[in-house]
Order: sequence, then C-alpha cells, then structure tokens
Amino acid sequence: MTITESEGGYKMSRPKRITAKVAVPVLATVAVGAVAYAGNAADTPSAHDRSSSASAANSARESKVDTGDPKNPATWKLPIEAYLPTKADTQFIVATRDELIDECMKAAGYDQWTPAPDLPELGGKTLTDWRYGIHNAGLAAKRGYHPDEAEQRAYDEAQEAGAVDDSGADDTTLKGCVAQADEKAPTAQPPTLAQQISDDSYVESMNAPSVVDAFAKWSSCMKAQGYSYTKPMDANDDPRFSDPYEVKDEEIATAKADVACRDKYDVEKVWFDAETALQQAAIAKNQAALEEARMDIKSAVAKAKSVSAVQ
Repeated sequence: MTITESEGGYKMSRPKRITAKVAVPVLATVAVGAVAYAGNAADTPSAHDRSSSASAANSARESKVDTGDPKNPATWKLPIEAYLPTKADTQFIVATRDELIDECMKAAGYDQWTPAPDLPELGGKTLTDWRYGIHNAGLAAKRGYHPDEAEQRAYDEAQEAGAVDDSGADDTTLKGCVAQADEKAPTAQPPTLAQQISDDSYVESMNAPSVVDAFAKWSSCMKAQGYSYTKPMDANDDPRFSDPYEVKDEEIATAKADVACRDKYDVEKVWFDAETALQQAAIAKNQAALEEARMDIKSAVAKAKSVSAVQ
C-alpha cells in the first residue's frame, strides 16, 4: 500500500508506475511529495477588472518579461508566474505538512507510518522548460523527444518503490491527521484564475500572427528535410515516438531537425513573446482577483513557517 498526497489530502493506494516521454507543460509540474507547484487547468469563474487605470499600469510594470538566458527557454519567466506558488514555497509547505502528519500518526500509535517520498524531477523543470517543445540539441541527439534516461529511470524507480506503509494505520486516523495539518499548514494550490490565464494564453498564442508565421517557416524547414508537420508540437506528439522506453533512430533524426528548425526561426522566443503579451493583458484585467490569490499563497507559506521545524 502506498500513501500519497493529492489535492491537499493523503490517500492510500496501490503502487503505480507512471512512465511517459516528454510531457510538455501547459502549467509545468514539479513532483514534490506528490504535490505540484502548478497543476492542471480548472474551471474559472469570470473575474472583472476592479482596478483603476493607474493600477493597471502598475500591473503591466510588475509583469515585465524576464527572459533570463535568451538561448535557454527553461530560464524564461512568464508574467503569470508572479501569481503562482514557487517551487521552493511548495516544497517547504509539503515538508511541513509531512512533518505534522507524521507527528500526529505517531501520537496515534502508528510509529511505522511514513509519508510518501519526494519524486525526482522528470522532464521540464520550470514553467517554460519544454512548454514550447524540446530545445536542447544535445539531449535531442541522444533521446529524441524523451527525457534524460537517468531521470526517467530514477522517476520510475521512485514510483515503483512508493512509500510502503507497515504501520497498519486505518484511513480514519490518517484523514484526521490530514485535517489537523490542513488547519495548521494549508496547501498553497495554484489559484484557479492564474491557472486559467496560463492555459488560455498558451492556446491563444498559437493563433497570434507572429507565431503562425514562425510555425509556417518551421514547417517549411522540416519539409525540406523530409518531415511533414504543421506545428512544432505535432512532432513532439507523434504517436510513433510515444514509447517511454524506446528511442528509435527515426525519432532522434526528427528531433534533431526539429531543434535546428526551431533555432533557425527563433520559434520558442516568438511564441514566448506572444504568450507574454496575452498574459500581461489578462493580468491587467484581473489584477484585483490575482492579487487576492497571491496574498492567499503568502498566507499559506506564513502559516507553514509558524509551525514548522523545517527552516
């Protein structure tokens, strides 16, 4: 029996092996104690701009683009990241909750109870790493559209091992300890509105004229080398390359051509710039609601710090 934390609560389940090739993130996830610092999209209630024009201008200044290394998409930061829990904050809260639940379970007489271990990172490490597809020529030449082999193996082994519970704890006791942890150190889930803005901007950006033009140039470049794809992600999602354990020569050749054509026409940067503009506009329209959500994240981190020995 394994024990994992999901959507702020722990559950018991059978060990499950999860393997996949590149999982290109709309909101990139970082597995930490089975809780991610950014999750999947959720339905979002409509939010109206309740701020003045001055506040909208301030918002635009706050959401300036941080491109980091111009040649490395993994270092770029989208404006919406200012309203999402950071990886460090999420790791800290998860560690604090594990600590609280562990203490509670031991106090209940279950000394052998153990929280699920952290999962190793796999694939994209930031919100923008692989968001627009593969970008590392060296890795593409070895693994095509697959993650690093050592990362995949470590991730699979961790999933297979899970957290074996030999304590004999019952579900009611576990749920009670989770409830106590919720009161003292609530999870810092990505705000629904921020998730929606991130997801919507990703999809909408592909219709931006600059991106459509970059895709067309990329497609023509690929066709000249014998590959027929309309958009970059079509190559990444080619079902012929879906086996997590097999990297064929055809996949490697395709990935190498893909990265070369991307670099030739700055596809990732053009795409990132288009999405950034969309996010800045959405943030300006929803500034008040986003600021409230950001304060909720700060509150969750503060509560965790007030009760944690993990400093």
